[in-house]
Amino acid sequence: MTGDAGGASSVTRAPRDHRGPLAHGTFRWLLAARTTGVLGNAVAPIALAFAVLDLTGSAADLGLVVAARSIANVAVLLFGGVIADRLRRDVVLVGTSLAAAGTQAVVATLVITGSATIPLLVVLGVLNGAVAAVSLPAAAALVAETVPDALLRPANALLRLGLNGGSVVGASAGAGIVAVVGPGWGLVIDAAGFALAGVLYSRLRLPARPGTPATGAADTGSGTGTGTGSGSSVLADLRDGWQEFTRRSWVWIVVAQFAVLNAAFVGATTVLGPVVADGSFGRAAWGLVVAAQTVGLGLGAVVALRWRPRHGLAVGVGLMAVTAMPVAMLGLAPAVPTLVVAFLLGGVALEIFAISWDQSLQGNVPRASLARVYSYDMVGSFVAVPLGEVFAGPAAHHFGTRPTLLVCAAIIVTATLAAVATPGVRRLTTEVTTGATTDRAIGP
Repeated sequence: MTGDAGGASSVTRAPRDHRGPLAHGTFRWLLAARTTGVLGNAVAPIALAFAVLDLTGSAADLGLVVAARSIANVAVLLFGGVIADRLRRDVVLVGTSLAAAGTQAVVATLVITGSATIPLLVVLGVLNGAVAAVSLPAAAALVAETVPDALLRPANALLRLGLNGGSVVGASAGAGIVAVVGPGWGLVIDAAGFALAGVLYSRLRLPARPGTPATGAADTGSGTGTGTGSGSSVLADLRDGWQEFTRRSWVWIVVAQFAVLNAAFVGATTVLGPVVADGSFGRAAWGLVVAAQTVGLGLGAVVALRWRPRHGLAVGVGLMAVTAMPVAMLGLAPAVPTLVVAFLLGGVALEIFAISWDQSLQGNVPRASLARVYSYDMVGSFVAVPLGEVFAGPAAHHFGTRPTLLVCAAIIVTATLAAVATPGVRRLTTEVTTGATTDRAIGP
């Protein structure tokens, strides 16, 4: 790999495995579990948004509820990375899926019975965000344990296809359910999806991972990597993960880009999007717009399966400028046909980036530290999201919805140009650094 991987390891191309990711049984269960979980979870943002609007009619209240979940998510993510590097990741995912099912079931009950209040929704959002913070690093790092290194890109693309397909179905069905029978029943579907995902995660059969309590063996990852062990403290694990995160400039530069980009995009689409929909084309049509983005994500995954540019990370980072289109169109032309096209193109760009990003991390970061690096990535990427969610409503109230959306679009473009202009991002290639992951083969 050219660019600054930050290590002294040699560079080779991973041997090609012609069987494909689906030949590996563990990967098939992972694909089924993650697809099932997202099928229900795609309904939740739509259902929760309109549940809050039905309750108070306030965009500021909606921003407060979604921000509470995001704040808890960011606060717990680093510890989630430590947990995922210390324990069996499949066990972590079973537990977090069942916990998420419980929290969402309580929210659904409150909404259906008319007992929901903003403070209660905030508290439950905090709990749900904390659970998600433990599951996210484990799920991201688990991919590298289910297929050989040569199959990481197609495996990530297939996973993303499953996630996007589940999102399309969930968002489309969720919008109809919310419009016909109310948001509470959409949240019931979310809880059921998490529960079934927990059952599917329990079917994973992973090879023994060195350094976990199940083996007690020493870590055998990269010579520059640092694993966790029962004798190390949580702070030591966090410090080692931080060193792995900061020693590669391309990692923290892209994370800094997404700290800015996510705040602008999420604030614009999650908070102001439903407000624009309520004032123009309606709630059911907003579900179609959200579904268009997930269709774009699916198309992006198909493109990534076929298109493997040598400088894939730079291509993906640059394409993130396209995600300014749906934000700008919400302000300039809030009509369903225009928004469907804009959100679809934004989804394609986002997915090509996401697959290149996962491949870059999984191919160049030691497996023993991968969940912690993912957790720092997620914290950095999400840290400013609550600011975008909290301030989008008041900013729209003070300056107007259209000017606020256009400023958010400009912020997305500026952050993207700054990131793609850096040498570390432009020079990174798709070759695998030897020693970045263990050399064991992963059987079906």
